[in-house]
Amino acid sequence: MNGAHDLGGMHGFGPIDNEGDEPIFHADWERRAFAITLAMGAYGAWNLDQSRFARECSDPAHYLSGSYYEHWLDGLERLLIESGLLSEQEIAERVADLATPAA
Repeated sequence: MNGAHDLGGMHGFGPIDNEGDEPIFHADWERRAFAITLAMGAYGAWNLDQSRFARECSDPAHYLSGSYYEHWLDGLERLLIESGLLSEQEIAERVADLATPAA
């Protein structure tokens, strides 16, 4: 496989900025996306290879501009749709609900 995630030795992406004392998760959604992906794998909805492939088959421009846990969220959404657990519409509706400020 030769995708955006296979960047070993590629030039032109600038230096890697290491954050001192970086936390594992910067936001709660990152923790949830990671946990749900692993929990559904343990449940048997998909396996480790499917999970990794789902993360790595994102659009290259999006993959290169996204954060580590954005890749996990993208893969989770793809797996939920492919497995029939959620539809694209259900995910879009939930995203819209979360984007709407609470009254």
